[in-house]
Amino acid sequence: MKMPPDLPPLRDVIRRHGLNAKRRLGQSFLLDLNLTARIARAAGDLSGINVIEIGPGPGGLTRALLDAGAAEVIAVEKDSRCIEALGELCSAYPGRLRIIEGDALEIDAAELTDGPRKIVANLPYNIATPLLLSWLRSIESFSGLTLMFQKEVADRITASPGSKSYGRLSVITQWLCETRHEFNVSKEAFTPPPKVTSTVVSLRPRDEPLAQATWNNLETVTATAFGQRRKMLRSSLKSLRLDIEDMGIDPTARAEELSVEQFCALARAIGQA
Repeated sequence: MKMPPDLPPLRDVIRRHGLNAKRRLGQSFLLDLNLTARIARAAGDLSGINVIEIGPGPGGLTRALLDAGAAEVIAVEKDSRCIEALGELCSAYPGRLRIIEGDALEIDAAELTDGPRKIVANLPYNIATPLLLSWLRSIESFSGLTLMFQKEVADRITASPGSKSYGRLSVITQWLCETRHEFNVSKEAFTPPPKVTSTVVSLRPRDEPLAQATWNNLETVTATAFGQRRKMLRSSLKSLRLDIEDMGIDPTARAEELSVEQFCALARAIGQA
C-alpha cells in the first residue's frame, strides 16, 4: 500500500496549523518519514490489526501506520490544535483513521476498538511510564506494544538482573511481556529537539506471566526492595517478615541481583503470609 502522493510535508502542516510544540504536553514532533516508517515496521505485520496511537501530533507516525496497512488507526490526541491537522488524513485514508480528542491517561485503550489491537506510539515522555503501567494491567487485551521512550526509561524496561538500570519497571514489565530494544533515535530527529536520546521498544505479551504472582503483591515487594536498593535484602525486606533464606534466596543479596521469577516467589510468599 503506497502513501497517497498529495499529502503535504509535515513542516507545512505544522506551519499552517500553528503547531508549535508545547513543553507542558511533552511534545516533540518526529518529522523524518524514514524513521516513522521504521517504527511502523518494528510493530510487525499490521494487516488486519487495529492500531492505537497516543499523541500523534501532526500525524507523521499516523501516516506511516496507515501506509503500513493497519486496518484502522485510532489516534488519541489531547492537543485540540492537532485535531484539524489530523483530519486532513481522513480523506487520504478513507474509513481507516478515527481521531479521539482526549487525555490518554483517562481512556481505557482496550475499549477503543475490537481486537486484534496493538499500541504504537511516540509517547509524551511526561506520561509515558504511567501509560505503560496502565496498559500492562490489561496486557491480555493487546497483541503487541511498540513504544518510544526516553532512553533512560527504555533501558529500565529491558534491563537484565545485575545491571544498574534493573528495577521495579523491569520486573513488572518482563513478568508480563518479552521486551526488545529496537533502536535509538537521536534527539536531532525531533522538532524541537528534546534534551535526551529516545529509544523504541517492542513488548510482546506472554501467553502466561513468567511466574505466578499477583500484581499488588509483586508491586509491594519490588517497591520495598528497590526502595532501598543499596541495602541487603535481609534489611530492605525486613518489614515484610519473609523467611527469604528458607526460599533459597541469599539474604545478603541486593534487589538488582534477583530474577523476575525470584521476585514472583517473594510476592507469593506475601500472599501466603
